[in-house]
Amino acid sequence: MNAPAIPEDESQALALLAERAGIAVDWKDARGRPQRVREEVVRTLLHALELPAGSLPQIKDSIGRLAEESGEHDGFRIVDAGAPIVLRGVRDMHFELIDEAGETRALTAHGMDGGDAHLPVLDTPGYYRLRGDGREWTLAVAPGRCPSVGDVLETSTPRAWGVAVQLYSLRRAHDGQATRAAGIGDFTALAQLAEAAAGRGAEAIAISPVHAMFAADPSRYSPYAPSSRLFLNSLYADPCQLLGEPAVGAAMNALNLGEEIMRLDGLPLVDWPAVARLRMKLMRKLYEDFRTDGTAALHADFDAFRAAGGEALESHARFEALHARHLPPLGDATDWRHWPADLRDPTGHGVKTWAHAHDKEVAYHVFLQWLAARGLQRAQRAALDAGMRIGLISDLAVGTDPSGSHAWSRQTDILSDLSPGAPPDVYNPLGQSWGLTAFSPRSMRLNGYAAFREMLRASLAYTGGVRIDHVLGLARMWLVPRDASPKDGAYLRYPLEDMLRLVALEAWRHRAVVVGENLGTVPEGFNERIERAGMLGMDVLWFQRAGWSDPTPFMPPNAWSPSSIALSTTHDLPTVAGWWTGTDIGWRARLQLLGDDETEDGLHQQRARDRGALWHAMRQAGCAPDDAPHDPPQEAPIEDVLRFVSHTPSPLMVVPTEDLLGLNEQPNLPGTIDQHPNWRRRLGADAARLFESEAVRRRADAVADTRSKP
Repeated sequence: MNAPAIPEDESQALALLAERAGIAVDWKDARGRPQRVREEVVRTLLHALELPAGSLPQIKDSIGRLAEESGEHDGFRIVDAGAPIVLRGVRDMHFELIDEAGETRALTAHGMDGGDAHLPVLDTPGYYRLRGDGREWTLAVAPGRCPSVGDVLETSTPRAWGVAVQLYSLRRAHDGQATRAAGIGDFTALAQLAEAAAGRGAEAIAISPVHAMFAADPSRYSPYAPSSRLFLNSLYADPCQLLGEPAVGAAMNALNLGEEIMRLDGLPLVDWPAVARLRMKLMRKLYEDFRTDGTAALHADFDAFRAAGGEALESHARFEALHARHLPPLGDATDWRHWPADLRDPTGHGVKTWAHAHDKEVAYHVFLQWLAARGLQRAQRAALDAGMRIGLISDLAVGTDPSGSHAWSRQTDILSDLSPGAPPDVYNPLGQSWGLTAFSPRSMRLNGYAAFREMLRASLAYTGGVRIDHVLGLARMWLVPRDASPKDGAYLRYPLEDMLRLVALEAWRHRAVVVGENLGTVPEGFNERIERAGMLGMDVLWFQRAGWSDPTPFMPPNAWSPSSIALSTTHDLPTVAGWWTGTDIGWRARLQLLGDDETEDGLHQQRARDRGALWHAMRQAGCAPDDAPHDPPQEAPIEDVLRFVSHTPSPLMVVPTEDLLGLNEQPNLPGTIDQHPNWRRRLGADAARLFESEAVRRRADAVADTRSKP
C-alpha cells in the first residue's frame, strides 16, 4: 500500500509532520476546552527533535526521514515472555542464543513466512543475545508485569507499611566520633533509620532522590534538578564505612574540622554550600591518603568499581573534573555548552586528551562515587538484614539539569533545548516549565532505548523499589522550548508500551516494586494501563475526595484503590499537622502565592470545613476515639489520621517522617525557589532513636497494628 501523499499546503503538511513526530497540535486543557498549538511553536519543537520544518521542502524531507525510521531498531527487539518472536527479513533457520549468564544454546526457527523467521517463545524474562544470518540482535524479553508487593513479601494479601524520608534531613547522634555527618543526613543515618523502622514492623523506606548533583557548585541542591540520574550525590557518602573510623578521624584532626562540623550539625536548616565545602575538603584529604596508604583490598575494590562503571562512570567523572575547572572563569555561565568546543564532545579527542592529562582529578570523582555507591549498597543491606523485605525505594526524578553531566554525556538521547513542565491549569494559570531535560522518544527508539534502560538500572542498582516521578511522562510530556513561556509548549507522545515493558523487565531483574507518581491531570485510561503493568499509583489523603459539594467529602478508606500506595501526604504537600493548622495557607499568603479569587481568610474558612469533612469520615470509619465529639479537635489528631489511611486496601502505606514526628512544615513549597526553605529542613530526632519518642511510637504502632489486620 502506498503512503498517503504529503499535502502541498504547508500548514497541512506541518500538522502531518507534527502528528507523525508525536506532537499533539490539538489538545484539551484542564477545563476540557479545545486548544491548538501555534505553528511557530510546532516548528520549534520539531527543530529540537532534529526534524527541520522551516519550509515545505524541509517538512517533506522530515516526513520522509520518519517514514524510513518507522520500523523496529535493527539490532534491538522488545518481546513479551511466552509470546512468539518474529524476525522480519531473516532467512536463516538456525540461531545461537546467549542468556545473561553467558550460557549458549541452539535455537531453530520453526517456520518461515514471506522471508520472516518465526522463533520459539522464550518464557524466562531477561536480556538475550541472538546470533544468526550473519547478524546479532539483543532481545529484551519482558514479563507481563512488574513484581507486586505481594510477590516480594510472598503473600497474596499484602498490607505492608513503610516510612518516607528526605535523606538530607536525617541526623546522627553526637557521640564524639568522626562517624557523625557534618550538617546533613548520609547513608549511614539512612541505614540507622531503616534498622529502627524495621524494628517497628516497617517493610520499606522511601527516600528522596539521591542523584548526582554538581560537586563544584553546591548552590544547586534541589534533588529534582540533578546533574545526572546515573550516579549519586557524593555528599551522602560516609567515608568511615569503607576507609574506617581511624583514617577519617585523623583526616578531620589534620584539617581541624571539628568545630565547623559541630556548628553545621547544630543548624535547623542544611547550609548546602558550607556543608559541601567542608565535606569536599575532607574527601580530598581522604583521597590523597587513600592513594598513598589505602590497603590492597580497598584499591582492588576501587579498581573493580571503576572497571564495572565503564564509559558512563568515566564520562561523569570527567564532567565533574571539567566542570570544576571551568566554574571559576565562567561563573554562572558554567554550562558545558559554553566550554571550549573541543571539550563539548564527551567522546572527542579533546576530552580524552584532557582526561589523560588530569587522570588524578578524574579518579578523585570516581573515588567519590565509589564511597557513595558502597554506602547506599550497605544501607539497603542493613534494611534487609533488619527484617525489611523491600528495603529502600529510590526516587527517580523526571529530568536533569541541561547544564549537567547527563545532558553532556548523552547528548543524542536528550532534548536539552526543551524542558518538561505543565500547561496552564486552574492551579497554575501561567503553566510550568521546570528547566530540566527530557529524553528524545525518537532517539530512544533509534538507539534501542539504551539510555532509558541505563537509567532504570542505575535507579534499581542498590534498592528494592523505585518511585518514578511524573510517570505520566511515559505516555506524554508537556515540553516547553528554552526561554519560552510555559504556555508555548505542546504535548509530545512517548512510546508508553515499550517503556512500560522495559520498566517491568528491569523491575523483574532486580525483584523490585515500582511506584508511579500519577498525581495531576491523568490521560484517560492511563491509570488502568499502569495497573495492568503492575506499577503502583499514588493515593494521597488530601486528594481522596468524592463529589462536588462544599465541603467535598473524603472517600472512606475501603474506597481507595488497592493498586496504589497510600500516603497521608508528600514532600510537596502540607503535613497532617500543617494542613490541620493551615500552615501552608499562611506561607502562600505571605509569599503572595494566592490565586486571583483566593483570600487568606477564605482559605482558612474552607480549611475549617474540610477539617470537619475529614473528621466526619474518620468517625464513620471508626478511626476516631469512641467518645470523640462531633466537631474536630483543635489539635491535629495525627495518630487517628494515620490510622484512617492505614485502613485502606493499599498493599503498601507510606508514612512521611514529618507526620511521624508531628511537624508543621513541609519539605518543599511548589512555586518557590529561595522564598521558602525548600529541601533544607532537618529533623530534630536522631535517625537511630527516632522511634524512641512516645508520640512517634504511638503513631507507628497505630499504623502497624492496623496494617496487620486483614
